[in-house]
Amino acid sequence: MIHHHPDDDLLLARAAGRLGSGHSLLIGSHLEHCSYCRARLRVLEAVGGAMLEELAPAVLPSRSLADTLAAIDAPAPPVAQAPAPLARPSLPTGIAWPRALRGCSATPWRWVGPGMRWSRVTVPYDSAANVFLLRIGAGKELPVHTHSASELTQVLYGSFHDGRALFGPGDFDEGDGSFTHMPKVEPAGECICLASVEGKVLFEGLLARLMGGLVGM
Repeated sequence: MIHHHPDDDLLLARAAGRLGSGHSLLIGSHLEHCSYCRARLRVLEAVGGAMLEELAPAVLPSRSLADTLAAIDAPAPPVAQAPAPLARPSLPTGIAWPRALRGCSATPWRWVGPGMRWSRVTVPYDSAANVFLLRIGAGKELPVHTHSASELTQVLYGSFHDGRALFGPGDFDEGDGSFTHMPKVEPAGECICLASVEGKVLFEGLLARLMGGLVGM
């Protein structure tokens, strides 16, 4: 059962196309497994559609129809060869690569600390998107930190507690500068999360800041 969801502001921003690529991918990953949020998003999209219908009609440029017909009549582009398989890190049995990351590649798992590994996710249409996977061992904890802007986290596997709440598979969390926390993985097993960071993760302590720099936080 999913207990933690994106708030209405995030869903509305996604419905309106105002989210950055990384954050939009995180919302998409959550929606795959959350019928409750899919229903909320449909309502917000319907409200947005109704608002669009109330707008005054816009006048198109005089060549709009001719340009559209020319595009329809243009020869089809050559068929591209099948792309090579995308590089992706291994995941535990039963955990599927999120469909929201279709077309994205990721590095192999890289060591970043005792019991901690990470993988950089490449978003092909937005090189500035800061998206990555974190794989943290049972009982391990991330250093104390806060955020200069926004970090979205989607739990893919396992669970962690950060002093505010317990987050399990399918749960969603948003971090910002309004609080400081220290996520700790539950002792029952490792935890794998997908994250998108806008701004910086502000760690306490020199070693933690060095670790964050390695990951690009």
